[in-house]
Amino acid sequence: MTIRVVVADDQELVRSGFAMILDVQEDIEVVAEVGDGAEALSAVERLSPDVALLDVRMPVLDGIEACRAISARSACRTVMLTTFDSDEYVYEALHAGASGFLLKDVRRDDLVHAVRVVAAGESLLAPSVARRLIEEYTAATARQPAVPPAAAERLEALTARERETLVHLGRGLSNAEIATALVVSEHTVKSHVGNVLAKLGLRDRIQAVICAYETGLITAGSADPSGVSPSGG
Repeated sequence: MTIRVVVADDQELVRSGFAMILDVQEDIEVVAEVGDGAEALSAVERLSPDVALLDVRMPVLDGIEACRAISARSACRTVMLTTFDSDEYVYEALHAGASGFLLKDVRRDDLVHAVRVVAAGESLLAPSVARRLIEEYTAATARQPAVPPAAAERLEALTARERETLVHLGRGLSNAEIATALVVSEHTVKSHVGNVLAKLGLRDRIQAVICAYETGLITAGSADPSGVSPSGG
C-alpha cells in the first residue's frame, strides 16, 4: 500500500527537500506540495492523502487551523513541522488533532519513519518535542480555572495501573520507558495504553496528554503522579 502525502510549508526549499526525501521511498508518494494552510486544506479535500505535513506558521491559514479543518473534514492524519525557538503556542495543535510533531531539522530517516508511523494510525512525539509541548501545555493550564468534577470523573473507568500508564503518557514517555517505570513488559504496556485510549474515547497518545492535564491527573509543576499509587500489573 502506498502512503499518499501532502507537504505544506511556505519555505520552498524546506517543502521541496521534505518532498524529495519522501518521494524516493517505494511506499510513499508525495501527491502535492503547497505553500500555505488554505492550499493544504484544498489539496487534502481534492486528493484524499493519508498524511499531511504542515508547517505551524504559514500565510493565509496557519498550520494549526489547517490541521483543525483537515481533522474535522477528512480521515487524513497530520504531522506538524515546527521550530520551537519561535513557536510559542504550538501546544494548541494538540487540540487541533495533530498526530505527530517534528522539528524542521529532523533527520531523513526520522522523517520517513514518522510518516509511516502516523499513516499506520499511531501518533509520534519525539522526546524533545514532547517535553516542550508539555511545558507549553502546563503553562497554559496553570492559568486556567480548577478542573471541573465532570472531567476528573472520566478517570473512574480506569484501573489503578491504567491511571499510572496515563500519567506516564501525559509526560511523553515511550512504551519502553513506561515498561521500565512500571516494571512490566512492553507488551503489557501496549495493552494498558490500548485500554486507556478505548475507555476514555481517545484517538491516540497525543489526546492522552491532553486528558492527563484536563482531568487533573497531572498538574502544572507536579513532580509525581497525582493520586496514583504503585499497584500490581
